Amino acid sequence: MEDWFKNEFKILKKQKYHIIGHHSAIKKCRWTHNSLIKNEPCYKEKFYGLKSHRCLQMSPSVIWCTNNCLYCWRVRPQDKLFPFNNPKYIDDPEYILDGCYYEWKRILSGYKPSSNKKVSWEKWNEAQNPFSIAISLSGEPTLYPNLNGLIEASFKRGLKVFLVSNGTRPDVIESLLPPSQLYISLSAPNKKIYGKTCWPSFKTNWDNLQKSIELLSTFSNPTTIRLTLVKGLNMVNPEEYAKIILKGNPTYIECKGYVNVGNSRKYLTMENMPFHYEIVEFAKKIAEFTGYNIIDDHPPSRVVLLSRLKKPIRFS
Repeated sequence: MEDWFKNEFKILKKQKYHIIGHHSAIKKCRWTHNSLIKNEPCYKEKFYGLKSHRCLQMSPSVIWCTNNCLYCWRVRPQDKLFPFNNPKYIDDPEYILDGCYYEWKRILSGYKPSSNKKVSWEKWNEAQNPFSIAISLSGEPTLYPNLNGLIEASFKRGLKVFLVSNGTRPDVIESLLPPSQLYISLSAPNKKIYGKTCWPSFKTNWDNLQKSIELLSTFSNPTTIRLTLVKGLNMVNPEEYAKIILKGNPTYIECKGYVNVGNSRKYLTMENMPFHYEIVEFAKKIAEFTGYNIIDDHPPSRVVLLSRLKKPIRFS
């Protein structure tokens, strides 16, 4: 591994990321823990049927991104070079998935019921066979040159694929192999607030995001526009959010509250975390301006779901 990766990967390992190859990682989600120990699933299970104890949370671009969002927990590399600029650093999709499965088994080993009485054998055995892959852990996945190959390889293993992108690479979105569900993050209602919130690495990011949102309407699979709401920063101007959202005609809108964890604590405080009732009130305004309806929420995850559907499409 090159010197400019070592310090960042050392930090990631301390944060319990499991590094895979040159640029990927998997990490246990706290909802995987809660599901196994307390039988408390995350909102993706409540809304969409993805089993929290069978969900691989990973990234093929763990510390590399086109934005530097204040609310992100990502460890930021000191060197701006991407490993994807050099073919010798680009790992194969099957290699990445093999690594995910291997590290997943290592993660689960700490929950074996013979040593952890809070976990049932039934649930632990189920967890050995992953149901879904959330390509959303950290970084921007569209930077990985063989993202379509990763999606295809995941499908071949029987996984449901949830992909989250910041939308700054519409060329990739346009040619994307449709995942089970595609997310585009909309982190501001206008370009000025986007600059303050996302610290874009490229001047074209805002315009590219608009193009990606417009492309959502071309997908036949479920699509989502996610608003990560930071109190005192981007939790404003719902009518402007609505105008942008309607260009994409997504299946869902997720209004999700910021959580003060990871690297974001350098820039934001606990006071920037909205209460769930505040997220609900903001979601009501989004509903008013878009014509979408609030169809569910999950207070522990600080998220409210809107759609034109009466109930979300569940994967099972």
